Parts: sequence; C-alpha cells; structure tokens
Amino acid sequence: MVSDPKRAFELKGELCTLSVLRLQDTDMGRITRELAAKVKIAPGFFSNTPIIIDLKDLNSSEALLDFTGLKITLIKHGLVPIGVRNAEAKEQEAAIQAGLALLRNDPAEYSSFGNADNSRPQRRQWDPEPPPPPRKSLMITRPVRSGQQIYARECDLVVLAQSSPGSELLADGNIHVYGPLRGRALAGVHGDTEVRIFCQSLEAELIAIAGNYKLIDDAETSLKGRPVQIYLQEDHLMISPL
Repeated sequence: MVSDPKRAFELKGELCTLSVLRLQDTDMGRITRELAAKVKIAPGFFSNTPIIIDLKDLNSSEALLDFTGLKITLIKHGLVPIGVRNAEAKEQEAAIQAGLALLRNDPAEYSSFGNADNSRPQRRQWDPEPPPPPRKSLMITRPVRSGQQIYARECDLVVLAQSSPGSELLADGNIHVYGPLRGRALAGVHGDTEVRIFCQSLEAELIAIAGNYKLIDDAETSLKGRPVQIYLQEDHLMISPL
C-alpha cells in the first residue's frame, strides 16, 4: 500500500483584516438596540463578518459583561465573534467560558496583560521612528467585481475604474478610486492615521481609516455620489468634497 505523501493540513500564521467591536458599555439592552439599528442601515455589511470584541474603553468599575449574551446577540445579527482583547483577569475567565478566544493587544500600542495593579493595559511611550521609505502603489485598471478583495500591502491602492457593491478595497496606504466607490474601502489597515481615501463618486457602504469606521448611511447625505476625500481628524472620520 502506497502512503499518501500529502499532508492533511498546514498550520501557518497569516495577517487578516478584521472588524472590531470596541465596547464602551456593558449594558446588553443598549448594545442590542444600537447593533440592531446599525444592521438595519447596512445589513450586507453584517453578513458573516468576523469580529473582535475590544474591551479597552470599558471602565474597570463597569459590571462584568455578559459574554454569552453578547456572543448570541452578535451571531443573531450576522456577525461571527472571534475573540476578546484588552480583557482583565475576570473578563478573560468569563470570555473563555463563553467559548471566545483571548487575543493579544497590539504590541506596538499597549503593554502586556501582566500589570501588578490589574488595571487595563497602558499605552507605551516610544521613541520617534525614522521617516518611512517612499510609498509605492498597486494599480488596478479593471473594475473591481462584487465579492472581490484587493489588498495593497505597504503601499497605496489606485483603482482606475469603479468598485462594485460587495467588493472590498484594503490598503496600508491611501486609496484612490477614479470612478464610483462602492462596497467597502479600508485605508491605513495597519494603523497609519495620516492616509486618505479619494474617489470620484462616494457610493460605498462602509469606509474606514486606521480602524475608524463609518457606514455611508451615517455620512452627510449631500456628499453621496460626489467626488470626496476621507481623512481622520482627532479620531473622527471626516468627509469633504474635492
């Protein structure tokens, strides 16, 4: 009998861009109501979307979050909860019991969980980094189809056509779309807050820069269908005409 030389699987680490639910309250009633309102605005965005639960903004005096209830609520609204980050010891135990993974904090931004006073991780102070090398770009000349994802790693993304509903554009740098921008567009996916999104016609269902999201139905209605630029200003996503 000849043995099969192929392995049953490969286990490898990969970089994936995931949505983050950054909680600011443990009140499940309030969370459920606000989530239902978001789903009603853009149901397509919440369909089978993996999501991380981030507890960084919760006050340590808040009541313990009902992780099982939150998991059920997220699944009910189409989201797929992956795990929890920035959790204290008691929250870690509750998250594990609810079947959620424990995720590490961003090592470039936060210190480890092992704080002696059991407080939430604090931001580290880092020396200024040298200026980055000149940014290149990934150029796409054809329309981006529905269901297609394009990622410009360590560079800008330039699309010389339209992006279709259900498509996803991701870039570590800026995003330029010389046509209608539909679907999702996420710039600065590694945390660069200085990047921008430019398009000839704003028709996207979701836009994001450095993890700061906005559903297009939440945006200024007067700018839909117009040439715009999108950028961050004091952690707020701004949209202005070109």
